Amino acid sequence: MVGGDASTGDGSARSGGAPASRRDPRGRVLTIPNALSVARLLGVPVFLWLVLGPKADAWAVALLIASAASDWLDGKIARALNQQSRLGEALDPAADRLYIAATLVGLAVRGIIPWWLVALLAAREVIVAAALGVLRLRVGFGTLQVSFAGKTATLCLLYAFPLLLLGAYAGTWAEIARVIGWAFAIWGTALYWWAAILYLIQARALVTGRLVPDPNP
Repeated sequence: MVGGDASTGDGSARSGGAPASRRDPRGRVLTIPNALSVARLLGVPVFLWLVLGPKADAWAVALLIASAASDWLDGKIARALNQQSRLGEALDPAADRLYIAATLVGLAVRGIIPWWLVALLAAREVIVAAALGVLRLRVGFGTLQVSFAGKTATLCLLYAFPLLLLGAYAGTWAEIARVIGWAFAIWGTALYWWAAILYLIQARALVTGRLVPDPNP
């Protein structure tokens, strides 16, 4: 018999006929928070086009604000409706990182931020990605618990870049935006690297067995 065995008939019978999403709620895909995260991901190339194409900075900033609002909203909805999922936990930071990468490239190409800042943040991503790769090979999975420093760093950078974009213009308000934007950028970069150090410490503890992996990540 295809898809089952002689004693139970099929896979659904073995699990009591319950859908996969009911057997494992964290394995769900079609949820409102996941839809919001996908919408955020689709907005990344639109943002980059707005910055580098027509240079419609007001629309680009509005898109960043909408993305940040949806980021906050999908977390609220996930908790309120009990729709947390492993896919959502992967999509959410992926969207944040892609927006940061797109903004870095857009601002650097336009000369608003220096390329060394892009290299500094990119180097951090490469190091963390390498640590996750080692973790996957040695432990069997490639996820780490998100730290408060990492969340704060991401928030600082997501505040910094639209302010720096608005600060590229002339005028008092633009100058104020530029100063505040650089303050967020400096703090965000420092915290981003501090979070990377915490991730490396966590990865080392998992590899050496001093930290036990969460059985339900």
